[in-house]
Amino acid sequence: MSKLSERILGFNKGLLPETLLYKYEAMAENAFRFYRGTCSLFYEDLQACPDLLPSPMAWICGDLHLENFGSYLGENKVVYFDLNDFDEAVLAPASYELVRLLASIFIAFESLKIEPEKARNMAQLFLRTYSATLAKGKACSIDPRTAKGIVKNFLIAAEKSKAKDLLEKRTEKKQQKVVLSLKDERHLKVEKELKNELKAHVSQWIENSSDGPYNYKVKSCVFRLAGTGSIGVKRYLFLLKSTNTHNQYLLIDMKQSLDSSLNCFTKAKQPHWNNNAERIATIQQRMQNVTPSLLSTTIFRGDSYVLQELQPVKDSIKFKMIRDQYRDLYQVIDDMAILTASSQLRSGGIQGSATIDDLAAFGKDNTWQEQLINYAQKYSDQVNHYYFHYLLDYRAGKFNRNEIVSDILEESNK
Repeated sequence: MSKLSERILGFNKGLLPETLLYKYEAMAENAFRFYRGTCSLFYEDLQACPDLLPSPMAWICGDLHLENFGSYLGENKVVYFDLNDFDEAVLAPASYELVRLLASIFIAFESLKIEPEKARNMAQLFLRTYSATLAKGKACSIDPRTAKGIVKNFLIAAEKSKAKDLLEKRTEKKQQKVVLSLKDERHLKVEKELKNELKAHVSQWIENSSDGPYNYKVKSCVFRLAGTGSIGVKRYLFLLKSTNTHNQYLLIDMKQSLDSSLNCFTKAKQPHWNNNAERIATIQQRMQNVTPSLLSTTIFRGDSYVLQELQPVKDSIKFKMIRDQYRDLYQVIDDMAILTASSQLRSGGIQGSATIDDLAAFGKDNTWQEQLINYAQKYSDQVNHYYFHYLLDYRAGKFNRNEIVSDILEESNK
């Protein structure tokens, strides 16, 4: 087995072996999905260049890439386009966030057969707009009223998404009752004893938490697969039914919260968190303009979880659909840069993060941008090299169930 594969298996120790198979399968799809699934690999490699990224400390989502922006319904019932994944969120140099996103541009554009010149142009655009937004010192938000171009059309379409459509995709009728469907490839069966415990736990959350939905009862529960990097964590989907309104349902996602991949790779002193779910939800509340509906945390069987509503409006822009539309690409990347800078401004001056004045000064400094772009472009070549060797090992069976289980047993016997 190659050292690369040993590193990947090492990063994923402790995750569920049954669902890790799905993660490794997803990572084999293309270089971009491989990149999405190897956040720890990226930050470990970044440590080889300790002087590359001097920048102010900021709250970062930690795994920023082109598909970690999307639409969602805020708790104020407005649809927003914003950063939407905070599992890896920590206090770290602001430039960590930037170089992760820039590398994703080069990797994604190559996967889509977009010319390297356009990828570099987009990387330069991203940093120009990011820097200009920081320099102004004022955070912005994007909703259907303020969006432009393809993002505006995307949000308008998201607004029209209906809960009943999502419900039809995720559920089926059994004995005249609506339940979560196991025909959906993203849904897996939960063992009966665990299922009963989960339903009782979420029922208690509804009853006792100020974040929970009132007058709902838990009707069904499945294990849920979603994303790439997070496949392998414990994750459940619940169907809730209103006790007041006829045929009114909610879908609630409950996702296990683990340590951030950056914990070993940032020297910034982190605040004390009671658990990882508190870290994720708190930083999300700081960085987003408005948080999603029903964002909450809970502890189940000793593990911390983030709960939030699974929404019909939550989606990401499909870059495959706009790869030949340069103006649309330009607008999307420009918006992503505004939102990245805004998330750092919005959370500036809190528990060790740089003040707005310091972030603005960083934005006005034009000496560091090309260095980041050069590193990101070079690292994208490294990722493609990694992906080639990963495929060789994957196809040779190095990531099958037997290998994963034997690796777990070997670790437990040490």
